[in-house]
Amino acid sequence: MKTFSIIFLMLFSLATQATCQKDRVRVQVLGSGGPELTDQRASTSYLIWLDDKGIILLDTGTGSMLNYEKSNANPNDLSVVLFSHLHVDHSAELPALIKGFYFTGRHRDLAVFGPTGNSLLPATDKFIERLFSSTGLYPYLNAYIDSSSQASYHIKVRNVDVTKKQVRFVYRNAQMALSAVPVHHGPLPALAWKIDIAGCKLVFSGDMNNQFHTLAGLAQHANLLIAHHAIPEQAQGVARQLHMPPSEIGRIAAEAKVKKLVLSHRMTRTFGQEVKTRKQIAKEYSGTVLFANDMDIFHPGY
Repeated sequence: MKTFSIIFLMLFSLATQATCQKDRVRVQVLGSGGPELTDQRASTSYLIWLDDKGIILLDTGTGSMLNYEKSNANPNDLSVVLFSHLHVDHSAELPALIKGFYFTGRHRDLAVFGPTGNSLLPATDKFIERLFSSTGLYPYLNAYIDSSSQASYHIKVRNVDVTKKQVRFVYRNAQMALSAVPVHHGPLPALAWKIDIAGCKLVFSGDMNNQFHTLAGLAQHANLLIAHHAIPEQAQGVARQLHMPPSEIGRIAAEAKVKKLVLSHRMTRTFGQEVKTRKQIAKEYSGTVLFANDMDIFHPGY
């Protein structure tokens, strides 16, 4: 009987962990736009909250740090920054975050994860080095990447290889598990991210056109998929090489059986086409579809 009880408790514990505790988790959109100057939106950024603490930041696009401040998150709760890729509209405000920590009395290291590089974009560690090294753009912040310095915290960077088109486990601690997979964003190194947190699976497509067909595998049974909706269905040329139309988003969401779909990274060429977008997605995916705006909060679905 004692052995049976132990086995039962182990199975119950596993089942509990697998249940999405959606009331503990929320995603706040700090930037729902792209790189345009006419969309009245901040560029891409998402803050993941656990138990009312903003612990993960995914991308730091233009304008996002003002919205981070408006979120009333405690900067000292932030433990991880993830980058989908290093385009300006996804990374430009990292220096503002690093400088801002100085005024918060931060005393814990910051983990940063992002893609390896190529001739068009540096690897994430080189990006950080070019920003903050003694010969970089902001040399006065060099102490934060110099592990031998007496700075109150240090930036710890790790690159995620984009050459192998498979899901890679990246990081785990008591609060989260992070996985990523390379996605096709034209010739640029890019990642989609999955965050397992409080039994919930949150997936972020980043910018991609799905040429690699890797996102659906990462997003299997996700409680929330945030997909980037930068182009309308009829888009062609360079735009289609970089981004996925609504039909592709619908196919991915259906194949992955995601519980809730949120469309973000919205650009002016998609504004006013929300009804058409919903109809196109509904041809493949019958679940909940929502459109993101700056400062919106989304909870995972069951």
